[in-house]
Amino acid sequence: MRKDPASLSAEFSAFGENKGVGVARPRLRWPVRATLTGLSVAMLLLLGIAPAGAASTADNDARGGTGTAHGTGAHIDFTSWQGPADWNSGAATGLTVLPGRHTGMIMTHRAGTRDVTDAAGETASWEYATWTSPVAELDFGATELVASWAASTPGRSWVSVEVQGHYTDGTTTPWYVLGQWSDDDAVPRSSVEGQTDGRSEILTDTLVVTAPGTGDSTADTDDAADADDSRLTGYRLRATTYRQPGSLVMPRVWMIGAMASRVPARTEVEPSAGGIAWGEQLAVPQRSKNIHPAELEEFGGGPDWSSPAAVTMVLEYFGVVPARADMAWIEPGYTDPQVAHAAKMTWDHAFRGTGNWSFNTAYASSFPELEAFVTRLHSLDDVERLIDAGIPVVTSQSFREGELDGAGYATSGHLMVVTGFTENGDVIVNDPAARSNVSVRRVYDREQFEKVWLRTVRPLADGELGSGSGGVVYIIKPHHLDLPDVERATW
Repeated sequence: MRKDPASLSAEFSAFGENKGVGVARPRLRWPVRATLTGLSVAMLLLLGIAPAGAASTADNDARGGTGTAHGTGAHIDFTSWQGPADWNSGAATGLTVLPGRHTGMIMTHRAGTRDVTDAAGETASWEYATWTSPVAELDFGATELVASWAASTPGRSWVSVEVQGHYTDGTTTPWYVLGQWSDDDAVPRSSVEGQTDGRSEILTDTLVVTAPGTGDSTADTDDAADADDSRLTGYRLRATTYRQPGSLVMPRVWMIGAMASRVPARTEVEPSAGGIAWGEQLAVPQRSKNIHPAELEEFGGGPDWSSPAAVTMVLEYFGVVPARADMAWIEPGYTDPQVAHAAKMTWDHAFRGTGNWSFNTAYASSFPELEAFVTRLHSLDDVERLIDAGIPVVTSQSFREGELDGAGYATSGHLMVVTGFTENGDVIVNDPAARSNVSVRRVYDREQFEKVWLRTVRPLADGELGSGSGGVVYIIKPHHLDLPDVERATW
């Protein structure tokens, strides 16, 4: 879960505790912005509002799963396109589908030329090509959507990922930009601010329904929620590749997908049963964000690098590190340069932080041997299934000091890597908020951890309300490693 870069001045101690314990940042997944003074959690629950977190998972064919688990009432669907049959189901102009399972589409000719102004305010002319997905239909009314993608952008090339949501009343959102991405610095990697149609908006990397429709959104039933015409019943994704006019470089898209969800407002969750991976632990390398200097202001500074540090740990677990040439910009002798490089590669120039969820999985997916995506999970039972399959899980959570015994800090948004479970089911994590690499391994109480990870509403110390991630995770794994069967699957 991301933190507002402006709150970094409130960070203190080697653990990066946010003494303000206020809202993570101005872009919260609330129907109204920032904290809600004087509005009780009970009132939120009565209204059926689902503030499901800050900036918010994909096998071979386009497919998705929905459902609820252990009484959470969460609806989650991930649909992806990443094989020849998937690409051919959409509409491509200037992009050619390559044969094979993980070959993707390449830009072979231009669909046209357009001027684009990037996050640095520079305007340039680019050739472009596009692919548009068919409509991904949902069997529930979604209130949020987060995209994931994998792309290779050699030389001066880049990709823009967009979404068009379909409302229950048959109308659509505009084509919203979810990210301007390059793995070779062709343009500043950036989300796009200020996109809204009055009923939904883009908050960094997430399409969020913000305005109530004409349906009965106060009734506590799925049918009533799905009747609300402000919900999303489906969506289309569009990938647009860009290169300099006259260039022969061929940007490639390997995968594009999205997690659509509706998670109810909740401050508590029913504990999961567990027992699937108790006593199992994966040997994930330990990397602290706090050994990195705050002086690296160009990319936010080490104290705000929980997301790139967590991603780096999983990459290293699977034997993946950036090439030396890619890290040549880092001064020789720098400890853990791969973490600093991940921070550079996930830096969102509009958001001014490294916590853009889609950018973190896009960075992981830029390594050809890996695939990565953002989703929500229903419970720690789902995490156990992944651990049992040999896949560490990056989780997003927020909490006050004392809510997670042994943490010793508070955070308005923080990423950890779940690496296993103790014999009695407590959660073993690599927590990048540690003071040093050797102290990154932690064991947290199962019920406490599950609560601060799955909840969507959290009371703040000053009596106001903040948001929680609602079970957001990064899934990062090699292509050859199969995802486990998850009850009411979310991929």
